[in-house]
Amino acid sequence: QVQLVESGGGLVQAGGSLRLACAASGLSFRNYAMGWFRQAPGKEREFVARISASGVSTQSADSVKGRFTISRDNAKNTVFLQMNSLKPEDTAVYFCAAAPGVSRDYGYWGQGTQVTVSS
Repeated sequence: QVQLVESGGGLVQAGGSLRLACAASGLSFRNYAMGWFRQAPGKEREFVARISASGVSTQSADSVKGRFTISRDNAKNTVFLQMNSLKPEDTAVYFCAAAPGVSRDYGYWGQGTQVTVSS
């Protein structure tokens, strides 16, 4: 059974930082690209960042470029999202997801972790 469990969310003031983690189990982690997505109240879920299975290649949304960094530790089956210079508009539930190989079909999702940025 595949499980993705996010942690690290919380309440932070604007300009602050948080580091999210997503621990994966039940899948061959090193064979999956990992993504972070977020959903704010009343809005659709949006892409935040993606990292390839090897960790060599990353992509991020324009809205977070220069502020958020995705990374992974394949030895620990964990993907991270370092979030700096947080803004109130970053407030959302953050989800991690897994896609096999180079696919963008994220078949596995975590339950999400709440990030709230106060102004």
